[in-house]
Amino acid sequence: MQPRRVGIYAGSFDPVTFGHLDVVTKAADLVDELHVLVAVNPKKVTWFTRDERVELLRKVCPPNVVVASTEGYVVEYAKKVGATWLVRGVRTTTDAAAELELAGLNASLAPEVRTFFVTADPKLSGVSSSGLKTLVEAGAPIDHVCPAPIVSAILERQRERGLQHRPEPPRTS
Repeated sequence: MQPRRVGIYAGSFDPVTFGHLDVVTKAADLVDELHVLVAVNPKKVTWFTRDERVELLRKVCPPNVVVASTEGYVVEYAKKVGATWLVRGVRTTTDAAAELELAGLNASLAPEVRTFFVTADPKLSGVSSSGLKTLVEAGAPIDHVCPAPIVSAILERQRERGLQHRPEPPRTS
C-alpha cells in the first residue's frame, strides 16, 4: 500500500485570484490530499482577516481541498498533517528565484518535506493579489482576475472603507 501524498499550498491569499486557483486545481490533481493554507505574516497589511480569507477560499476551492490557516511555520503545519509536499506557484522568473530561496529555507527546517513548483497558466502570469488591489484602487474591472464571490467581498470591503469602486467603461478603439 502506497502512503498518501499530502500537499500544502500556502499563501496569504489576500485576496485569492484565478492564478491561485489555477495552482490549486493543478496541485490537487498531483496529490491525494491538498491543504490550501492561509499563512499569516504579521508584518503584512491585509484587506481581509485570516478567518475571512479562509471563508473566501472555502467558497471558491474545489470540495476535495482542505482549507485551513496557521500563524506558525508552514513546515510545522505540514508535519502536523503528515504532508510531504509543499506546493509553490510560479508565474515569472522573479517568482522562481524567490521560491527557490524559500524552498531551500523550508528544506533546512524540514528535510522530509519537499517542494514542487507549479507554473501558472501563461494567460494568468500577470495575475497577483497585489495587482488585483491596484486594479481595485484604480476603479478598473476585476472580474477577469478573481471569481464572483471574491469580487463581491472586495466591493463590500471597499464600501466598508468608504470607497466606491467604479469600473471604467471598456475602451473602444
